[in-house]
This record gives sequence, C-alpha cells and structure tokens, in this order.
Amino acid sequence: MASRSTQILEAAARVIARRGIRGLRVDELATEAGVSTALIYYYFKDRSGILRATLEYISDRAERYTTERDPDAPPLSPREELEETLLLELQDTIEVRENSAAWGELRASAVFDELLREDLARATLVWAQEIAALLGQVQPMAPAAALASAGERLTALLEGLSMRWLSGGIRIDHARALLRGAVDAELTALG
Repeated sequence: MASRSTQILEAAARVIARRGIRGLRVDELATEAGVSTALIYYYFKDRSGILRATLEYISDRAERYTTERDPDAPPLSPREELEETLLLELQDTIEVRENSAAWGELRASAVFDELLREDLARATLVWAQEIAALLGQVQPMAPAAALASAGERLTALLEGLSMRWLSGGIRIDHARALLRGAVDAELTALG
C-alpha cells in the first residue's frame, strides 16, 4: 500500500491533470486522496509545497515508466533505448496522460510562480541531460554542447507533441512518427 504522502501526490497529479493548477483546492485534494486537509498540510505545509512535491512526483513517475524494462527482454541498442525512452512519453495510458497533463499545467503555472519556475527548470534540465546522455551513447564522438542542444530540442518537441495529442490536435501515431523523424534528424546532424 502506498504511503499517505504518495497517496496524496497521486491524487494531486490526477486533480491537476483534470482541473489545472487553479482548480486544485486542498479540500478537494483531501477528498480525492481520502485523507484530511490537516494531513495534507502536515506533509506539504502549503499549496506551494503541494505543487513542488507533485512536480517531483510526476518527474519520478515518468522516470519509472520510461526506464523500467523487463529483465528477461533482450537488451536494447543505444538507438532503440533512446527512441523507446522518448516514445514511452507518448503512451495512451492513464498514468502517462495524467503525468503529461499535470506537467503542462505546472509549466504554465511556473510563468507566475518563481519557486515553481526554478524547480521546473531544474527538472527540465535533468530530463534534457538524460536525453543528451542517450544521444551520446548513439553518437559518442558528438561534442557535448551539440548533444545538450539536441536533448533540449527533443524534450521541447516532445512536450509540444504531447500537448497537441492530449488536446486532440493530432493523433498519437502521428505524434510518435514526428518524434521518430526528429530523432533521425538530430542523430544525422550529430553524426
């Protein structure tokens, strides 16, 4: 069974994904999580604490669903690992939909919240660096600055494709094809 704080963060991700940051009310979060508002304040102090912890939670959850592999599956090539890691962010599952929608809501809210902006910038940097490291495994002779730029472009594109897919602007198969094309283009440029 999940800890109470994890239970609250799962509920926060759901509420933010459905209602946005402005729609996040502590009393509704408590109801969604099946806990008291006092317990939420005990764990997270205030609304800002809830948002910051939710950002960390969805970052960790994305890390899990993009990196967990079946131990009996054959190993992936560096290229396959890069593509799979990116494409797993475009899965039609509740977990990925919630994560992507909540990430987008947190990003939009960070425009007006300096503390959240700093946390989001840090999380985005880590993500772009992880993708740059995967790119470096495919193109080990590419300069670090070029890998970093390619990681930023691919993660930014993925965010945009995810929002277009989630909002019905494009189909998921088209978003995935566009992302594969971008990976091809970045690897060609790095080669």
